[in-house]
Order: sequence, then C-alpha cells, then structure tokens
Amino acid sequence: MKLTDIINGQLNVAEWEQKGYQLPKFDIKAVREKTAKDPTWVHFGGGNIFRAFPAAILNDALNTGKYDHGVIVAETFDFEVVDKAYAPYDNLSLLVSLQSDGNIEKKVIASVTEALKADPQFADWQRLVDIFRQPSLQMISFTITEKGYGFNDADLARGLKPVFAMGKVCALLLERYQAGQLPLTVQSMDNCSHNGDKVKAGVFAYAERWVKDELVPEGFLAYLKDETKITFPWSMIDKITPRPHEKVKELLAADGFEDNNYIETEKHTFTAPFVNAEEVQYLVIEDHYTNGRPPLHLGGALYTTRETVDKVETMKVTTCLNPLHTAMSIYGCMLDYTLISAEMQDEDLRAFIQKIGYMEAMPVVTDPGVLNPYEFIGDVLNKRLPNPFMPDAPQRIAMDTSQKLPIRFGETIKKYVARGLDMKNLILIPLTLAGYARYLKGLKDDLTPFEPSPDPMLQELQQIVAPLEVGKQEQDYSCLKQLYSRKDVFGLDLYEAGLGEQIESMVKELFAGKGAVRQTLHKYVVAR
Repeated sequence: MKLTDIINGQLNVAEWEQKGYQLPKFDIKAVREKTAKDPTWVHFGGGNIFRAFPAAILNDALNTGKYDHGVIVAETFDFEVVDKAYAPYDNLSLLVSLQSDGNIEKKVIASVTEALKADPQFADWQRLVDIFRQPSLQMISFTITEKGYGFNDADLARGLKPVFAMGKVCALLLERYQAGQLPLTVQSMDNCSHNGDKVKAGVFAYAERWVKDELVPEGFLAYLKDETKITFPWSMIDKITPRPHEKVKELLAADGFEDNNYIETEKHTFTAPFVNAEEVQYLVIEDHYTNGRPPLHLGGALYTTRETVDKVETMKVTTCLNPLHTAMSIYGCMLDYTLISAEMQDEDLRAFIQKIGYMEAMPVVTDPGVLNPYEFIGDVLNKRLPNPFMPDAPQRIAMDTSQKLPIRFGETIKKYVARGLDMKNLILIPLTLAGYARYLKGLKDDLTPFEPSPDPMLQELQQIVAPLEVGKQEQDYSCLKQLYSRKDVFGLDLYEAGLGEQIESMVKELFAGKGAVRQTLHKYVVAR
C-alpha cells in the first residue's frame, strides 16, 4: 500500500478501505487540471500543520462534490520539504487523527495539487509569478510560525531581491499589482494573536521601503492599503500536530502501508509522508475577502467577523485552554510529571484545572457565539489533554511562563476587579500563582532538583525568591511583596487587586517541606 498507487492506477480500493483508510471521493486528476489552469489558493508553509488542517479541510470540501479546485503549496524556508515530503508521493499525504480513546482515523489527503519552492533561485519562482498574475487567484495563506513574519534592515535593503518570506510575498504582490491591480486576500493561519496584522506589518515594511528607495511606484503601496483590493483578515487556529509518532509508524506498517518513513531535513524539519494530529480542531476566520474564497466552511472552518475572531481567541487564551495548560505545567513540573496526558490521570490535577476553567474563569468569559465555551473546555478536558498519542510535556508548556501569566490569569482577575465581583470566589487561580513562587525554586515536591524551563525573566524572578527555603519553619516572606506586585509579570498588582495576602498564605503552605505541594494542592482542590 503506497500513496503513489492512488495516482498511477494500481490502487486496490477494497484493501485500503478494509483496513480503515478513507480515500478521496473526488476526481484527483480533474481537480489538478482545473487548479493548474485557474488557481484559486496558494498556501505558504508546507509543514505538518498545513497538511493536517487547512489542506485536510479543503479535502473534506472537495469530497462534498461542491467544489473542484485544490491548493498549491509554496515552501519559503525548508526547500527539502518539497523534495522529500511532497514530490516522492505525488503531493499526497496520509492524515492520522489520534483520538483520546486510543483509536486512530486514517484519511488520504489529495487536495494539494502542486508543491513549489518559493525562492527566485528555483525555476518554481516563475510559476508562482504566473499564478499571482492570474485573476482567478482568491487567497494566499500562511502557516510559517510567528517568526516567519519577521524582517530586518538588511533584508529591507536588498531591494526587490529579499530573502525573508514577507519580502518574497511582497515581490509577488507587486507582480499582481503590475498585472492590473488584481484583488487578493492575504490570510494568516498561524497560531498567534491578531495574525493578519503581523502579515500586514511585514508586507508593508517592504513596500514602504521600496517606495522610499524609488524602486516601485507609490501606487503599489496605495494598492496594498486599498481594502477593496487587498485584505489581511485575522483568524484563530487551534490543532496540535506533533512530530511523526513511533506508535503511528508501527500501526501503519502493520497495515502494510509502506510510506511510513521518517524525514529529517538539514534544517531539522521533522516530517513524514503521514501526519499525526489530534482529533479536535478549530479554524475561525474573519470573512473579509475581495475576490471570493475557497469554501473551507464545507470542511468545518467558521467564517465570521473580526470582533468574533478576537472573542474566540480571548476565550481560548484566558479561559478555556491556555490557563489550564499553564496551571498544569507549574504543578506538573513540581510533581515530577513529564506528560500532560499522564497528569490527566491524577485526580487532584484534573480537578484543579477543571475547577479553574468552569468555576473561576468561566464567570467572566465572553461567549463568542460561534463556539460554546463550555463545549470548548469539555473537549480540552475529555479529548485533548488526556490523549495518549499527544506526547506534550509540562516542561515544554512551562517555557516563558512569565510572559504568559498576564494574559492567561491577569485578564481574568482584571475582569473580577472591573465587575466588582467577590475575590473570595478565586481560590485555585491564586493557588496557581502561589505555585509559581515555589516552581521558581527548582525543587520537586520530593525536594530533588529540577531545571525550570527557559524564560527570559527566570534568573531575575529566581533572585526575588532566593531568600526563601523549602522546609524552613520560621522565615521572612516579605520578598513575596516584590514578586506579586509586579504588573509586568501578572498583568496587575495582586495586592491592589486584593489577592496578595491570600497568595502569600498559600506560598507559605507550599514551602512547608517535603510533600507540601501535593498536600496543599489537594487541600484547596477539595475545598473548592
């Protein structure tokens, strides 16, 4: 069983289906021919998240029979991905959805019609230029990570031969401008706040520099700023796609599926002909298109307003997912866990995050309307975090905790203050913040050392709690005032919010000695 069998006419449909593989229901060759002639969508970034999500929901849309164009992927960074993960498999891939009950769903993804190297050093660049000059093109999109939107003075100074992704995109948009100021939507699908603005800032930086250097006419910048021609909508995307998993490789091999080799490029991209991903996914997109759009709603995407996209993101990062992750990571490190899924088998930790979400954060959440907050948390608690196929670690999630606390907990506390709500209703959020002081000591609950995860403020904050000793009965805790009044760490002064003394009291309990972390966690979880 090989992916290329699907294209070359050697496919044994009965065998694939008998082993649980979902095959495309559309005419792959017809879709490729139509897309080559009249391309509608180019996606920048050919990594795992693209194949597991945007390409997969387009595949679902094609399976409905209501659409007949695929997506062209353009790789901006690691060109080996095109040579090793796309070309040998006729641009096909296998999506393996890893479900929390231990089952897997296997689906062949055939919506990608071409894979191109997005750089002028390759012949593919001329193909991209030709695509950008075609009136049929509706959308370009991105999963290149937030770092991919960056630029610097050196690249800006390269003129019309930039190296960075946003410079290349700007050069292609210049081709579209010169072809008759054709309309287009520039859509980020990266997991970062207000992602459309990040694409916009990158593209505008190059365009403004080129106008200043008189390399392009001022009309080009006016074209980019004209929202009847070019738009940069926001989106919220959420789906975990870890590296290819050994268990998945073994399961596919047992089926007789031969395309199960690992691929590691020189740039250390880890991929494979298959992509393993969690079952839960969300893509909420601001519906602000100038030239039509692929009907991704047929595959489950939600089109809505910018305000609603912002509400969905706020719901996720301040209530329904990110705060739970951070609470688990702080206590998981101290309780010697190395897997989030294992933490979910711990009754104290499971109840801890469940009560933070439902009882403490939920009263101030803004319901975005398109996704129900209670159902979102339900998926997090029952499908996402317990998933045995998701090898996520509290140590990874604990990275940059100081940068996350203001949004993940500070915003909820601010809403309690603004609405005049009773601070006595907050118990487990204060316990999370108290746990941070104990975490900074780098001692597990059994008093063996651990290394706190990388954080730009780690050493500075560790210095604040340095005078405190775990297990010392009588000591001066006044240093906590310096920590918990830091607005840059918590988003507000926790003493001014009326929580400082409560948190101090919890810190003292956590510092009592060996086993105090577990004892204190259990006490407050039960009490709540």
